[in-house]
Amino acid sequence: MRARLLVIVCVLVGLLAVGLGVPLAIADARAEQQTLFTDRLTDTIFFASRAQRPITEDSAVGLAEELARYDEVYGVAVTIVDRSERVVAASRSDPPVLDAEGRTRLQVALASRRSASYPLLLPWDTRPIVLAEPVLVDGEVRGAAVTVSPTGPLRERELRVWSLVAAAVLVALCLGVLVAVPLTRWILRPVRRLDEGTGRVARSVLAGRPAEPVSDGTGPPELRRLTASFDRMAETVTQALAAQRAFVADASHQLRNPLTALRLRLSNLEGRVPPEAAEEHFAALEEAERLSGVLDGLLALARAERDSSGDSGAVTEIDRAVDDRLDAWRPLAEHTGLRLLRGGARGLWVRMAPGGIETLLDALLDNAIKFTPAGGSITVSVRPVRTEDTEADPTVDIAVLDSGPGMDPDELERATDRFWRGPGQSNVEGTGLGLAIAARTAELSGGALRLELPRGGGLRVTARLPRAPHAAAPAQASLDSR
Repeated sequence: MRARLLVIVCVLVGLLAVGLGVPLAIADARAEQQTLFTDRLTDTIFFASRAQRPITEDSAVGLAEELARYDEVYGVAVTIVDRSERVVAASRSDPPVLDAEGRTRLQVALASRRSASYPLLLPWDTRPIVLAEPVLVDGEVRGAAVTVSPTGPLRERELRVWSLVAAAVLVALCLGVLVAVPLTRWILRPVRRLDEGTGRVARSVLAGRPAEPVSDGTGPPELRRLTASFDRMAETVTQALAAQRAFVADASHQLRNPLTALRLRLSNLEGRVPPEAAEEHFAALEEAERLSGVLDGLLALARAERDSSGDSGAVTEIDRAVDDRLDAWRPLAEHTGLRLLRGGARGLWVRMAPGGIETLLDALLDNAIKFTPAGGSITVSVRPVRTEDTEADPTVDIAVLDSGPGMDPDELERATDRFWRGPGQSNVEGTGLGLAIAARTAELSGGALRLELPRGGGLRVTARLPRAPHAAAPAQASLDSR
């Protein structure tokens, strides 16, 4: 945008310089040409008056010498002709040959009319100025005086003027650029900060951190007001999201105590409920258990958002987190007849707040164990992502692959929505928050969650996270050891 504005300013400055310089150069050329035309016309009229007697007496000895001296001083060829266009006297032994326009002017003079003004001669026009004036004797045309003036000096002066105009235009453009560069930088600084700050503010707002102000008090007043309004909007959105998260967390936490009491009371009623109400009592217990699962999921989601937004610059060792969660989930997996496998690379680190990978894997492993039948396997693999784009930030993929039934391709996009469950999952325990928690945890760390259906069946859920350099490992290791 700055380049376009700079081009516009340069074009305007150039048009202004050309609009002022070109008419000035043309006016100067017209004035010089008119001066030359007037001088040559005066001389031609003089020679026409001097040729009256030589034409009448048919003797031009003295006139020829006078014409020769004039030609020697001014470099202008002069020729006197009679009515039959016979040369009576000339400044040169070999008079110049007239072109079509010169012959037309001669015929006009022999018709007792004066020479008309010449149109503007441009620097590249090499034609001479030909003037012809009638020689009148007692009011009768007896011949004509013709002058042929070279235009070299006139064109050289015009070239100098045009060169000065071009130089002035270039100087104006250079000055325009020198003025336009800081001016455009000053004008567009708020716009550039808005462009750079939009993504940064969006990440801060989603992570629940205070947004870094975009406005720095520079730029035009209108843009300063725009950036100030943007900062107020970002602050309002941040506060609204923080209030929403606090409400979800507080409401979920406050509901746990009465829900636990309700479950205890329902459990204490076992054996005391009439046979005809036993089915309703069992359904009430199931609903209480389902509500407890929903509250646990909401608390886990709120905890994931809080933990992921706590330290945006932290790094986490992948191996320690993966091994820890595999050890924690292995007893449940073996109890249900499943195998937990570990594959891929080791020694990788990611930019993620402490506890983020654990929250992510807990949600993915819980989902995989629920939908993988006995005898199946679940594989957690880690691999660095290599791309041809050298400017792209390095990333790491943490994938959980199960051997379950998978899902329909049309359901992949909706699988990470909160509380969404597939049509065939009504008999499986869950709240529909597991993949939503995993997706939100990855997003808050600057990554993304991707669901795929591999050829061998099952479901592969991959979290692509920003990779941290190995140089960050010692600092993180010392932090984890305390």
